[in-house]
Amino acid sequence: MKTIGVLTSGGDAPGMNAAVRAVVRTGVSLGMNVKGICRGYNGLIEGDIIDLDVRSVSNIINKGGTMLYTARSPRFKTEEGLNEAIENCKKAGIEGIVVIGGDGSFRGAKDLSNRGIPCIGIPGTIDNDISSTEYTIGFDTAMNTAVEMVDKIRDTAQSHDRCSVVEVMGRHAGYIAIQTGIAVGASAVLVPEVEVDIQKVVSKINNARKTGKQHFIVVVAEGVGGVEKIAEQIEARTGIEARATVLGHVQRGGSPTVRDRVRATQFGNAAVHLLDKGIGNRVVAYRQGKIVDIDIFEALNMKKEFDFDMLEIAHETSI
Repeated sequence: MKTIGVLTSGGDAPGMNAAVRAVVRTGVSLGMNVKGICRGYNGLIEGDIIDLDVRSVSNIINKGGTMLYTARSPRFKTEEGLNEAIENCKKAGIEGIVVIGGDGSFRGAKDLSNRGIPCIGIPGTIDNDISSTEYTIGFDTAMNTAVEMVDKIRDTAQSHDRCSVVEVMGRHAGYIAIQTGIAVGASAVLVPEVEVDIQKVVSKINNARKTGKQHFIVVVAEGVGGVEKIAEQIEARTGIEARATVLGHVQRGGSPTVRDRVRATQFGNAAVHLLDKGIGNRVVAYRQGKIVDIDIFEALNMKKEFDFDMLEIAHETSI
């Protein structure tokens, strides 16, 4: 394989740049030409493709976001859009593509692979909700950002004897919430995988007050929703002033942690080696301490089990 492309798709995640860097430099090391496809599948449809070399990716390993930009592409889901993308691959001489993103991005990669453009998926999302892998690029950085923000909120909650109800990202999954909750010693953690019981939260707060605790942190995953209402209910039932804070997109940004930089580099390197062997239709994953690759169709049909043991640890240590 002489020429490969690399794109980032879906939501941005810290560490995507490290993965792009690894793809480019591994490709060059193997004698390949590497093309950067800007703005995800939209860029492939529109021919927004640039040449990349080792210097193009200098000094990006420490930067959040993605130098290739990203976008969601409804057009790519149509036959017309897919055909335009394939035609632009042929014009640019692209024989294989590394796709960095989530399950939606992998579905696009599968479609391209099935039409003769071998693709390798790299899991990149802060939510860590891709079923085929135990770890996704951006997850560690997002958690560290959330912990830093909650620690600051705790300072003012302690000063005023308040309960701070903090919403972290995780529309469909509570992985950020549960690990952030444990790390900050939250009094309760609410995740979309478990039905919310406000009375249990109130009971935990009241029981902790009996032991002398006077300020409280409740971490809520975005997918639970109603963070303002949760704060109102806690205040109404406990008499403790409760404030809601939504951390929002601050969790997507920032310089990636060591773990995200290293894992992204491993993923990018492995993806290019697969393409170099003419292998496509695979997803690179981290499983049981090793970098492995899995058939894309199989990966998309996997179901990720929520770690209820971690939730129990959070419950037992929040007294």
